[in-house]
Amino acid sequence: MMNEELSPYQRLGGEEAVRKLVDRFYELMDTLPQAQQIRAMHPDDLSGSADKLFMFLSGWLGGPQLYTEAYGHPRLRMRHAPFPVDEAARDAWMLCMKKALEEMNIEDEKLTQHLLHSLFKTADFMRNQEPS
Repeated sequence: MMNEELSPYQRLGGEEAVRKLVDRFYELMDTLPQAQQIRAMHPDDLSGSADKLFMFLSGWLGGPQLYTEAYGHPRLRMRHAPFPVDEAARDAWMLCMKKALEEMNIEDEKLTQHLLHSLFKTADFMRNQEPS
């Protein structure tokens, strides 16, 4: 199947789709009451955070390695270490990402499920606080 040979980046729709996903993710994080905890961890101006997530996701999805080219290895746990990331923060982040993905109306359900599973694993890896 040719579709399976394409990267998730290509299957999602490339640069335009990744930017749309990231922009909607941050809109949701900025407005959903359930996301207040993670919103508080970000600067007032989300544009820098959005640019970095866009760059990271581009490479993570198999597209251009924009983040690595600009900043080096992502070192996600190290970069998130200053922030208290617990299960609630992980779940709030995933809520925003899941809603943003769902709103994209991706026809490839297998891709959507793969992305949600992989994003959850990555978000869970960021946890640096034990459950209370």
